[in-house]
Amino acid sequence: MERPGRLLLLSELRVRNSAYDVSLSRSLLTWKRRISSPVYHPFRPRQDFDLVTTNETQVNLSNDQLLQKRFCVPSFPRRPDSGVCHSVSVSEIISVREEEEENICKRRDDGSWKKIKEREGKDCRQAFTVLYVERCPQHRWRCAEVTFTCSEAALCQRWVNSIREQLSAITSRPKQLLVYINPYSGKRQGKRIYEQKVAPLFAQAGVSTHVIATEHADYARDHLRTEAELKKFDGVVCVGGDGMFSEIIHGLIWRTQIDGGVDPNCADEALLPCSLRIGIIPAGSTDCICFATVGTNDPVTSALHIIVGDSQPMDVCSVHHNNIFLRYSVSLLGYGFYGDVLTDSERKRWMGPARYDLSGVKMFLTHHYYEGAVSYLPARGIMGTPRDAARCRSGCVVCQHNGKQLSEKAERYEMDEASESESEGEWRTIRGKFLAINAASMSCACPRSPKGLSPAAHLSDGTTDLILVRKCSRFDFLRHLLRHTSKDDQFDLNFVEVHRVRRFCFTPRHCQSDSDLDLRENGKHQIFSQICRDHPACGCAPAYSSWNCDGEILTHTAIDVRVQSNLIRLFARGIEEPTVFEDLTSPCAI
Repeated sequence: MERPGRLLLLSELRVRNSAYDVSLSRSLLTWKRRISSPVYHPFRPRQDFDLVTTNETQVNLSNDQLLQKRFCVPSFPRRPDSGVCHSVSVSEIISVREEEEENICKRRDDGSWKKIKEREGKDCRQAFTVLYVERCPQHRWRCAEVTFTCSEAALCQRWVNSIREQLSAITSRPKQLLVYINPYSGKRQGKRIYEQKVAPLFAQAGVSTHVIATEHADYARDHLRTEAELKKFDGVVCVGGDGMFSEIIHGLIWRTQIDGGVDPNCADEALLPCSLRIGIIPAGSTDCICFATVGTNDPVTSALHIIVGDSQPMDVCSVHHNNIFLRYSVSLLGYGFYGDVLTDSERKRWMGPARYDLSGVKMFLTHHYYEGAVSYLPARGIMGTPRDAARCRSGCVVCQHNGKQLSEKAERYEMDEASESESEGEWRTIRGKFLAINAASMSCACPRSPKGLSPAAHLSDGTTDLILVRKCSRFDFLRHLLRHTSKDDQFDLNFVEVHRVRRFCFTPRHCQSDSDLDLRENGKHQIFSQICRDHPACGCAPAYSSWNCDGEILTHTAIDVRVQSNLIRLFARGIEEPTVFEDLTSPCAI
């Protein structure tokens, strides 16, 4: 966390009838309980220093010596008592409100406080309450609050105004949001989750919202493409699952390209990044995107990330067939096993989320493999590999390095037209029989698979991890699937290979020949293949599978996939390392 450069306010205030030294800088709000014991302690301030600064409200001093004498810094040994000193980043303060201490006393259960207030009569001091982000285990955030009591109303007003000025100076915070609620996602709890858990937080933070409940599939996508007045808003929020998020990005990306004069149907076109950030309030079945960008599928945590104005860039894969746009993908493109599971589960929607388990077991036992050719453009000169032990986390160095390198290459490509043709020579092709072909643009971690399909995949490095699972026995394929839930290297198998790529194409075997004669000769076979595909009890293996694109089935099997670097931004900051929030919750963490 950034250390404060200059203190704006410094006063002695009271918290729960205890004296605290409270300071405010442009980056930190800190309160440290005063030690009344005469015994010397390294945290205790000097008495002559207290006489000078206790009643000061505006202090323009460098903090190095000031904090060394009066406030705790990391160089001091930390005390085991967690109630001595607290520090909160100004950027993580949700709001501040002014209130009379009389209202606070009414909320207390201690009868002695009420008696004191009755004796005091008109002597009613002022207080203000600060709402801020508190980190909890498992990457969850909560809204905590602390109430400071001032000696006079003027001092209280100065504190409230100063904190509000610092909050208003944070330009990344949204003020107007467009919210789409899918009332049918997951267990149909989207509306309740928003109204009971999210809307009160937005109101406390002063965030205005325009709420729309979707009426049918693709409602949000179509509304964003045509009707939404996007200039009025600072971001778009979806309340639902991964399917709802997919609707939002399809509408927003399409609208951005049309307004910018870019043809979305051209596979070679570099798309324009979206200016509006996207927020996700998880209310679906899997919430894979939230797990990869925040670390949890908790609605309150996601709402707080939106309020503080976090920003996390994300890559998006554009999927085309013969220069016809099909879909965008942000998490998983799966052919073979995962495509078959989705196709079969669609016939069992009446079962709810349990249909995925049943279809997964069925497709595992069926054990279909598919022939085809995969051509890919390797990501060269980048930092990191798909088998790294390091994971994509908040402030990821790999994403920053590779993203910067990719933007520099793009500038060179614009100046040198021949560079594109040179890159075409780097293409590689793999032909064979595959049980599964997967492209993971993120780890795809979720409660069912804590590590995900590609644990070392990154959110914004301009690449996707292409995973090829060749034909093998059922036992070997089961070993591969089980490694998604263990700590073993899931790519350390001789029938599995993984490549970090910028672009790839897939052509199934039945599409590799464009000869009319071949099609006529194989016409009978094609007819019976379709019959077998519709009736899995038949012993004949189908000729082709379907592509699972973020939970949606693509209409074509031959596709061209290109990674569009940093195309969208989310109200998130990536998964924080555990040591980050553990240090922040400990006393004297600055």
